[in-house]
Amino acid sequence: MTDSELGARTLRKVMARLVPFMALLYFANYLDRVNVGFAALTMNRDLQFSATVYGTGAGVLFLGYVLFQVPSNLALQRIGTRVWITWIMVIWGLVSAAMALVSGPVSFYVLRFLLGVAEAGFFPAMILYLTVWFPVRMRAKITAIFMIAIPMSSVLGAPVSTALLNVSGFGLQGWQWLFILQGLPASLLGLFVLKVLTDSPEKATWLADDERAWLVATLQAEHAQRDAKLPARLSAILLNPKFYLFGLMYFGMTICLYGLSLWLPQIVKSLGDLTNPQVGLLTAIPYLVAAGAMYAWGGHSDRTGERKWHVALPIILGGLFLGASGYLIDAPVAAFLALAFAAITVYAALPQFWTLPTAVMGSATAAAGIALVNALGNIGGYVGPVIVGVLKDMTGSYAPGLAAMGGFAILSGVLAILMGHDGRTEPGRS
Repeated sequence: MTDSELGARTLRKVMARLVPFMALLYFANYLDRVNVGFAALTMNRDLQFSATVYGTGAGVLFLGYVLFQVPSNLALQRIGTRVWITWIMVIWGLVSAAMALVSGPVSFYVLRFLLGVAEAGFFPAMILYLTVWFPVRMRAKITAIFMIAIPMSSVLGAPVSTALLNVSGFGLQGWQWLFILQGLPASLLGLFVLKVLTDSPEKATWLADDERAWLVATLQAEHAQRDAKLPARLSAILLNPKFYLFGLMYFGMTICLYGLSLWLPQIVKSLGDLTNPQVGLLTAIPYLVAAGAMYAWGGHSDRTGERKWHVALPIILGGLFLGASGYLIDAPVAAFLALAFAAITVYAALPQFWTLPTAVMGSATAAAGIALVNALGNIGGYVGPVIVGVLKDMTGSYAPGLAAMGGFAILSGVLAILMGHDGRTEPGRS
């Protein structure tokens, strides 16, 4: 067997073992993060939340998320990936289910903040984990497969969430059952992490000896070559303005990502006389297409070895579509199509983004570097929903909020173009 055949066989086995399960975990994570958008279809009425109150509460999760991002990832390095992710998932599932106890703005803000604290280290840990198991030439495609969980959480979650709004019993309303029935499964999934995930290739007893040896040697050589060119001290990350530009770029992207996902059900409902199940089905359509776009665009990036323009082009298009959707708000079909194309292009850019900062991090600083960029970027998860909510209360329309999000998306695209390092790798097939 040739070395290339051994490598292909090994990577197929690693991908089959790890990536689907990781995507399932991220599916649960993202569903618990954005199911409040569907709950809001009836929760806001029951609790008399204004658009500002809802937008603030939906976004405040990201304040807890950002504040505890770096500490959580440093704890990950000490405790180990499997154990830390297990604890994260068990706790966030319980907090998500506890959202059923919300009775007013204060409890809404507190529980959303605690949910952000609970899940703070999850996504950076997953991105770091992929760098431990996969060569650079496969990163965009593998990250895209993993992150397909984001749109798929809406494809599957939207109709289920809106259907749960009609459930009642034991003195609980539908939106309360939504939180309970979508939160507790995350805690149960967390218990399987210890069995399925492995901390490093060296410990992968499920690989044959020759497969394990090839993977360890390949990744060690790749990491050594990269680390020889990059400083290993944490200060090299914290004092490098490039990483703050990466954070600003991701900030603009997350404003669109969460501003759109947390408000889309209500925006779609405002476009016509729609029932909640109809809103769920319509909301799922753009995310279904986005899942395919993420995979195809990530594969194209890996085949060409180009990264920067694979981020810039779709996110700029997403910004233009978001701005257009605001101006078309009185033409429901055109507005929905613009929103759909905005979601598709924004999501297509996401996996490609992470190939940029991870390409210029040494292995010794990768955990803190990823956490720093992710923490700075996810401040946008707070800003996006708040902008839409405040502007909706001020103007009575979603249009200004959509236009503002579009402007931030275009800013992210411009930053991607201007960044000195484009994350280019040697093209390769996987």
